[in-house]
Amino acid sequence: MKSVKYLRVKVCCISSVDEAWAAIKLGASALGLVSRMPSGPGVIPDEVILEIVKEIPPGVASFLLTCEIKAEKIISQQKMLKTNALQLVDEVEIDQYEIIKKALPGIAIVQVVHVTDVSSISYAMNISKHVNAILLDSGNPNLKIKELGGTGRIHNWEISGKICESIDIPVFLAGGLNAANVRQAIQTVRPFGVDLCSGVRTDGKLDIRKLEKFFSEVNNKIKIENFKSKK
Repeated sequence: MKSVKYLRVKVCCISSVDEAWAAIKLGASALGLVSRMPSGPGVIPDEVILEIVKEIPPGVASFLLTCEIKAEKIISQQKMLKTNALQLVDEVEIDQYEIIKKALPGIAIVQVVHVTDVSSISYAMNISKHVNAILLDSGNPNLKIKELGGTGRIHNWEISGKICESIDIPVFLAGGLNAANVRQAIQTVRPFGVDLCSGVRTDGKLDIRKLEKFFSEVNNKIKIENFKSKK
């Protein structure tokens, strides 16, 4: 089983410059900015995304969450909004990845895998050859109105753990994470990073106390892991 030395925390659904800085000051290594979606929380106008991106300091990743599935539209969005990572929340045809890479060198491509059943393992293994990272979430892209994230639901972490063991690129874990369950999630899945939205919000707004508690749980978990590894 992979050891956990340092865990990246991505705070998603950032809605303002103030929220961005609050998350960064507490230790966020990445921020998620949600563009137009068929459903789910956190959607903000393009002009707000651009305003936030301009404020994000070097060393902190800016993830553009897009539901577009065609390379041309994805490329156009990134060039306009200037994030340094793309989070593709819907399934994309394999050939589209290469088009995106050629047009946007240096921009990380993170593909979301909505963990529904064991078939998600083979899907993740297949696309891992074409992207920079994978993010495991609890949506359902097969519904009439697609759920592409922000559900606040936990999925089967045992399946997510098998995905982490099966691929060599970084894996982020999302879906219903909060201060009460993040230690168990890390222990079970052993991800490269965790991603959260609803678990640190109250009435749709970033709740600093919840976020502080979340980081406290994560940091304590890592300290314990590192102590055990030295024994």
